[in-house]
Amino acid sequence: MFDQSSPARPLPIGVGVGYKPQHFNDLMAAPAPVTWIEVHAENYMGDGGRPPAQLRALSEHLALSVHGVGLSIGGEAPLDRDHLNCLKILLERSNPASFSEHLAWSTHGAEFLNDLLPLPYTQTTLDCVADHIDQVQDTLGRQMLLENPSSYLAFAESTFSETDFLAALVRKTGCGLLLDVNNVFVSSTNLDVSPHAYIDSYPLSAVGEIHVGGHDEDHDDAGAPLLIDSHGAPVVDPVWALLDYTLQRTGRKPVLVEWDTDVPDWPVLRAEAERAATALAVIGVR
Repeated sequence: MFDQSSPARPLPIGVGVGYKPQHFNDLMAAPAPVTWIEVHAENYMGDGGRPPAQLRALSEHLALSVHGVGLSIGGEAPLDRDHLNCLKILLERSNPASFSEHLAWSTHGAEFLNDLLPLPYTQTTLDCVADHIDQVQDTLGRQMLLENPSSYLAFAESTFSETDFLAALVRKTGCGLLLDVNNVFVSSTNLDVSPHAYIDSYPLSAVGEIHVGGHDEDHDDAGAPLLIDSHGAPVVDPVWALLDYTLQRTGRKPVLVEWDTDVPDWPVLRAEAERAATALAVIGVR
């Protein structure tokens, strides 16, 4: 097990990748330019076996971020206490530098839906999500980061913009934010708004991590572009450009390259990480 007595290393201001077991030997042998890795919490909640052993070995060389996908922070129902307790055990054991979850819901009654579903941005939703964030942070004894979603529709009943909603959550709970630049690009394309205006209105002072990833392209029934957040392809040039625009406003931040489906061989993912490192290096000399 991990040493629970030692404090977590801060997440480096450098490049991370979403860890996949097939990349273990490559990361152990020559991790550069990667300085940290992210894992999905639900994949590491078991008590033993190869996954925690590999994570233990990697943590000697690389900082760790744990990303949850199953808390259903935006759900109307109370949080699953068993799930939250399992998460607490994992974080106590692994002592990550960062923990994050999604601004989304994924449960209905006793059913878990294998998707991250959007929310209307209303005062009622704000109060519910804030209560859930408070419960998570109180239980875990640490700040959590909240990730902006990919959106495919807008709710007519919303009374907040997404960025104002996130800013209100930060003020109300003290949580931090995970700014997913690919999600911004996907949502802005689907909703026909400016991604740069979204970044300009985002509460950037609360950002603890920035993510980029790939998406799929399709069209809706009217023939308009429809982007699907898939994390299964290279980062496209407009998202890299939006990352540059974002870093000019935030300064240097930890940047993660996500690739979760159709995972490529290590040299392909490393090349994406090298491009992210270049974006950070350019900011470093300005």
